[in-house]
Amino acid sequence: MPRNIKVEQLLQTPIEKQQIELVERKGVGHPDSLSDGLAEAVSRALCKEYIDKCGVVLHHNTDETQLVAGRSNPKFGGGELLQPIYILLVGRATKEFEGIELATESVALKAARNFLKNTVVNLDLEKDIILDCKLGTGSSDLRDVFQRDRVPVANDTSFGVGHAPFSELEKIVYNTERQLITDLKPKLPGIGEDIKVMGLREGEDISLTLCCGMVGRHVDDLDHYINLTEEITDYVEGLAGNYTERNVKVQLNTADNLNTGSVFLTVTGTSAEMGDDGSVGRGNRCNGLITPNRPMSMEATSGKNPINHIGKIYNLLSTQMAKDIVKAVPEVEDVYIRLLSQIGKPIDQPLVASAQIIPQEGVSFSKVQAEAEVVMDDWLSNVTKITEMVINGELNTF
Repeated sequence: MPRNIKVEQLLQTPIEKQQIELVERKGVGHPDSLSDGLAEAVSRALCKEYIDKCGVVLHHNTDETQLVAGRSNPKFGGGELLQPIYILLVGRATKEFEGIELATESVALKAARNFLKNTVVNLDLEKDIILDCKLGTGSSDLRDVFQRDRVPVANDTSFGVGHAPFSELEKIVYNTERQLITDLKPKLPGIGEDIKVMGLREGEDISLTLCCGMVGRHVDDLDHYINLTEEITDYVEGLAGNYTERNVKVQLNTADNLNTGSVFLTVTGTSAEMGDDGSVGRGNRCNGLITPNRPMSMEATSGKNPINHIGKIYNLLSTQMAKDIVKAVPEVEDVYIRLLSQIGKPIDQPLVASAQIIPQEGVSFSKVQAEAEVVMDDWLSNVTKITEMVINGELNTF
C-alpha cells in the first residue's frame, strides 16, 4: 500500500537567520530529567525481562513516574539531607503471561536504583531516597498487539515531530550540559548533575544562563565556590567557540548573593533534595532540548512502551527521519517532520507523513523532495527498527 508522504517547501526564514532564538536543556540531574530517566530505565528493563522470560515485549507503560523533593541542609565541606527524596514508580505492566509469573516490581526497583547510582553520584541510596513502586496490571486485551508478527497497530491517534539539523545555539546548549558532566566534572567533582542551560540568541549575540548545583562536600568555602564558578564559566565560553563565531556571554548561578553567602550549594548535586519536584514529560523533548522556535510535541517520550505507543515511536522516528534527510541531502537548510497516526492502524502507515523543507538558496526543490521521500519511506518500511534501538539503549528520550 502506498504511503501518504507529503514533502513541501517551507517558505519561512531559516532558524539561523531569525532574529531571536531560545533553546533550553534540563540536565540529567534536574528533577524532571530524573523522572524521565527513571521511567525510561524501568521500561527498558521490563522490555529485556519480557524478552528473556517470554520471548516478546509485553504491554507496559511507566511514563507516570513522580518525584517529591526532600529537604536538605547544605554546607561547605558537607551538609545533610533532613528529609529524603520520595520517588514513585507508577504505571502499568503485564505481570503474567501464559502461566509465567513476572517479577515486574523487582525489575523496576532494581533498574531505578541502578539509574540513580549511575546518574547522581553523591546520592546515598540507603538514606537519601525513598523508592516506591506501584505498577498496575496491563490490560490482557492488549496482549495480542504485542504478539503479532506483522507491524503493530497504533495505540492512539496522535502525532510526533522532529527537526534537523541543530542550529549553532542548539548544539551549544546541548553540549554544554553534556560536556560539563562527562569532561569537566571528573576534574571538578564539586559540579553537581543538576545543570540547566538556557540559551538566547539575538542576531549575532548569544547569552547562556546556567544554573548548576554545587556539591558541598567538594567545596571548601565561599572562595572555593567562586573559583569553581569561574572555571566553569571559562570552560563553557571555550566550548561555545567550537560551535559558533558569534559573540557568546556566559552567566552562572545568577541568583547567588555573594555578599550574604547565599549560593546554589547542595548536598547531593540535585535540587530534588531541596524543594524541586519532578514529573515525566515536563522537561526535554526526545532530542534532548526544549526549542520554542521549533514545532514540538507535548507528549512524554520516556517510559512509554516502544512497540505501539505513538507518543514515543513517532517522536523518535520523526527525529531520526529529519537527521537522515539532512545527511542524504546536504542542501537542506532546515527540515521539519510531522507524523500522524490513527488508532488501530499499522504504525508503518501513518495518516500522513509530512516533511516541510527549507532548501538552501539556488537548490532545486524537486531534487530535495525526491530524496526526502525516499528517506521517509525507508524508515517507515523498517519502522520496528526504532523499537530495537530503544530496547538496546541506542536512542535517548530526554
